[in-house]
Amino acid sequence: MQADERSGAAHAAAALERYLHEEIPLSVAMGVRVRSATRQRVELEAPLGPNINHHETVFGGSAIAIATLAAWGLLHLRLDRERSLSRLVIQRSSMQYLKPIPGDFTAVCEFDDTTAWSRFVKTLERHGRARLGLQACIVQAARQSALFDGDFVALRGP
Repeated sequence: MQADERSGAAHAAAALERYLHEEIPLSVAMGVRVRSATRQRVELEAPLGPNINHHETVFGGSAIAIATLAAWGLLHLRLDRERSLSRLVIQRSSMQYLKPIPGDFTAVCEFDDTTAWSRFVKTLERHGRARLGLQACIVQAARQSALFDGDFVALRGP
C-alpha cells in the first residue's frame, strides 16, 4: 500500500469511527473502534469489558451488533464514495456462533464483487431501492468465533 493509500485508509477509518460514535450511540457503549476501513474491507474491534455476559464471554447481542456495524459500515463507505444520498438499513440477519468469545474481539466484513456492486448501484438509481447481502466474521485470538450473514437495503433519499 502506498503512502497516499495508507493516509486515505486512515482518514476513512477515523471518519467511519466518528460517524458510528455520533450516529449510533450503542457503538460508544460497546467500545467499538475502527481498525481499518476501505471499500473492500472494514474491521472493527471491541473490548470484552462492556460486552461481557454472566459466563465471562462476549454477549451474543454484542457479537451480532458489531458484525452488523462492520457490514453496514462497509456499505456506508461504498455509498458515500458513490455520492449516493441513501438511507441504509438492515433487512435480515443471522448469526452462527461457533465458539465462546472469552476476550477482546474483532468483526471483519470483506466485499469485492464488482458485478454485484454494479448491479446494486444500478438498481438503486433505477428503482430508488436496492438490496445487497454481506457476510462478516467475528475473530478472537486469531480464531473465527462467529459468522454473520445479512441483507441490507439502501433507500434513495436524504
